[in-house]
Amino acid sequence: MKKIEAIIRPGKLDEVKDALAELGIYGITINNVLGCGNQKGYTQIYRGQEIQTRLLPKIKLEIVTTDEKADDLIKTIIQFAKTGEVGDGKIFVSSVEEAIRIRTNERGENGL
Repeated sequence: MKKIEAIIRPGKLDEVKDALAELGIYGITINNVLGCGNQKGYTQIYRGQEIQTRLLPKIKLEIVTTDEKADDLIKTIIQFAKTGEVGDGKIFVSSVEEAIRIRTNERGENGL
């Protein structure tokens, strides 16, 4: 099993979520996060002073899926989250040793 963590622009969430639903992916954890990278934040004027804001609002998606579905899931996120501009986000992939459904105690892929 694989855990896919994707950091995307907030405005792309609905497109990505709808595309993942088309793939049959419904188990998603979504968090509002703040972060910075190559985009380096933005500058704004507050009471006549210039203020550099480094942390930008982003959305973090966390999805655990089977090894077979991982590549299609990653391609879909890239396709629907990409604008071609700095700040589109990142995807991190890691292995998951075990998944357990608390209600039924099912384990492994059945626990997803």
